[in-house]
Amino acid sequence: MIKKALFVRLEARPGKEQAVADFLDAGLEMTNREATTPIWFALKLSPTTFGVFDAFASEEDRQAHLAGDMANSLMARVEQMLASPPSVELIDVLAMKNKLA
Repeated sequence: MIKKALFVRLEARPGKEQAVADFLDAGLEMTNREATTPIWFALKLSPTTFGVFDAFASEEDRQAHLAGDMANSLMARVEQMLASPPSVELIDVLAMKNKLA
């Protein structure tokens, strides 16, 4: 059962919008290798603002993701791609519906 989540907001440096979008696209492969990250979305919120929403069964799973390849890869590129450090919000999931259309 999904109990924990993250929302990460990413603001691209001017001219780096496509680099952020490409990084997030590649992030799908990284998160697919994480057995404890069952839900992951890469989002475009505006022309320069991007986000990631992911959800987990436990706090341990969330922490494993925060210490994993995707997070480490992002942090290694902050200066290059982002106007400011990522904003990370820890979320408790109260209820969830997951039904494919």
